[in-house]
Amino acid sequence: MNTKNIILIVLSIVVLTSINGQSRKDLKAIYHSQYSYEVMCLGVGQDGTKAIKVWSYGKTAEIAAHNAKRDAVAAVIFKGVPGGNGAAPTPPILGVDGYEKNQTFFDEFFKAGGMYLGFINLTADGVPSGADRIKTDKGFKVAIYASVNFDALRKYLEEQGIARRLDAGF
Repeated sequence: MNTKNIILIVLSIVVLTSINGQSRKDLKAIYHSQYSYEVMCLGVGQDGTKAIKVWSYGKTAEIAAHNAKRDAVAAVIFKGVPGGNGAAPTPPILGVDGYEKNQTFFDEFFKAGGMYLGFINLTADGVPSGADRIKTDKGFKVAIYASVNFDALRKYLEEQGIARRLDAGF
């Protein structure tokens, strides 16, 4: 094998690993992202609600449980709810860029004790235990069961001029 072929092989490996791999910094940013949570549909809730299970992260189990309540509402607004257990998928009210477009509103809405808490009808209060509470290297991953009042949340965001009304033209 000549030197030219060896250099070509080494360069190919470097390029391929840099394209497919994520740096430690990138992975850390994903872990600490406001979108770092998981949502699972539990089924059909009462009229106008979404019954979901939300996994979230925090340094303590209490912080993770608090974050999961916030993330339950954020999921309905920005990510939508996947289908499952007899329920069809629900698209997000705004989509991910909705936060950036209305950052001042959502920073106030999601602050500690903020308005978002008024749209969670039912959660298992307290810190989960057993399979719903996992110790990680950075803290805890905790799941809560929540019923988010989707219709009231959508109406509130429409009244605030954040979400477009469903009956508005295209």
